[in-house]
Amino acid sequence: MLRDKKKYQIQFQTQEFEASEGDNLRNVLLKNKLSPHNGAAVYLNCKGFGTCGTCAIEIKGNVNSKSSIEKVRLRFPPHKADAGLRLACQIRVNSDLTLLKHEGFWGSHTK
Repeated sequence: MLRDKKKYQIQFQTQEFEASEGDNLRNVLLKNKLSPHNGAAVYLNCKGFGTCGTCAIEIKGNVNSKSSIEKVRLRFPPHKADAGLRLACQIRVNSDLTLLKHEGFWGSHTK
């Protein structure tokens, strides 16, 4: 017997919506007609493979550990490993999340 997946609330920009436990964050955003990308990165991105870094986003909430691909990508400019950003394409939803996308093509511009 299949059990229903737990639902979590996601807040991004001015919208709030639900996601199921284990859902990929990038796919959840796209399904809700939102993008983890800025500007031309909407079209010029790796489609979720974790190699381009354009879906970098600040996340408040509990998420899975960084994948090896994500660790490597976030060490390359313009990102900084200690900037507190994650790649939406590498995140699995497992709690309520509040998301912040910074400005710029890479979304790496912090205050």
